[in-house]
Amino acid sequence: MLVVPKVGGEVRDKHFTDILDYLAPGDVLVLNNTRVTALRLFGQKPTGAAVELLILRSTGTEGRFFALVKPGKRLRVGARIELQEGLVATIVGEAEGGVREVAFSPLPGLEVALERAGQVPLPPYITTRLSDPSRYQTVFAEVPGSSAAPTASLHFTPLMIEEIKSKGIQIAPVTLDVGIDTFRPIESETAEAHKMHGEVCRIGEPSARIINERKGRLIAVGTTAVRTIESFARAGQVQAGETNTKIFITPGYHWQAVDGLLTNFHLPRTTMLMMVAAMIGRERLMGAYAHAIESRYRFLSFGDAMLII
Repeated sequence: MLVVPKVGGEVRDKHFTDILDYLAPGDVLVLNNTRVTALRLFGQKPTGAAVELLILRSTGTEGRFFALVKPGKRLRVGARIELQEGLVATIVGEAEGGVREVAFSPLPGLEVALERAGQVPLPPYITTRLSDPSRYQTVFAEVPGSSAAPTASLHFTPLMIEEIKSKGIQIAPVTLDVGIDTFRPIESETAEAHKMHGEVCRIGEPSARIINERKGRLIAVGTTAVRTIESFARAGQVQAGETNTKIFITPGYHWQAVDGLLTNFHLPRTTMLMMVAAMIGRERLMGAYAHAIESRYRFLSFGDAMLII
């Protein structure tokens, strides 16, 4: 774990278990308790051409889902897809961000068939299928709805959570359904031109109370927790509720509540990297990343962590 002071001071190389040395009684740690429920399905068109579906969530109508599709340009409304377990899907609509609305033909036990045919939507650089899908869930994953795990949270174990609580640090769970806004890269020439499509996030009354009555710092675990807090925060306080957040945190952002951040190492041209730059500044970000690369820190979902505090 690379520890980066927000203002001044040198970066330090630590182990993740050392995080307890940087948390103090009265601090509040905000965790995203979302659970990965998206499914990756493989099939073919009647022509035999290979097709991939990433089922994101239900549309609210039985047998219909929002999905990302490959190859997107060739799967327009009316396209028919044959999948395993006797599943047949038809593209019936198009939404923002290349998302399709998919309708499955009536089938007894549709949900069971989807579970049998589907795979955990692991990042593309992980090519081995998980024998135990729970390995891509955080230890506090609870609320279904995500397409990917909030990866900064994967570092925690149940024992660490108990040790954190025993030190007088409170845990405030929030929920953000991880979707395309989190993992889609910035493809526009400028950050201002990048479009956020929206992800559903929630803060319950108990977590809002913990956050608002805190005596110490508010430290977010992961960029999704940051986006949730800042979507509901004004002048250090948050309101409980649910919203479809399109917040895009870039350098120059006026922080409302978050004091610190635990995050993984991100690739260039990502919204997550822009958020880190907003918290510590571009120059400090570049210095920290140069140190991380030289020291062979691991990037991405199952990589190492950076604590900004």
